[in-house]
Amino acid sequence: MRWTGLEAKVNLTRSVFHVNVTIDFTEHKPGSQTQNRDIQMKRSEDSDKLVYKLEEVSRITKLDTKIIKAWEKEFYFIQSGQTGTGHKIFRKKDLAIILRLKELVEKEGLTLAGAKRKLEAELGITKAANIHPDRLRKMLYNVREQLRDIASSLKD
Repeated sequence: MRWTGLEAKVNLTRSVFHVNVTIDFTEHKPGSQTQNRDIQMKRSEDSDKLVYKLEEVSRITKLDTKIIKAWEKEFYFIQSGQTGTGHKIFRKKDLAIILRLKELVEKEGLTLAGAKRKLEAELGITKAANIHPDRLRKMLYNVREQLRDIASSLKD
């Protein structure tokens, strides 16, 4: 028996919604699989998503949201975004970093500083060397003079 195209009208505060329903009643015989199944449960796989809300990251990593926020402040390579409604979101890359960070801290027993150094090495992140302020000031003055020369040559 198969029913298709049933229509239901629902009135919700000045709006009318039309819903098409397809129901498939097939007998299930032991040892055989149902061939045509029109109604299937859609399961959203975490690996298919591009971004994750803070609560989802917390659920996946089994970490409190406060810890994730603290790690985001501590580790500059974890960069969250924000939705238009103000929810914090993370990319797949950030989720992978958080999972690796958790593994380094909990399973390998590293401190946060040690985990940070190890992650920087794994990700190939190098810190810029510290430049003495006087040397930096001199370089900026040179750049400013070069920009002034370019600006004056454009006026001619």
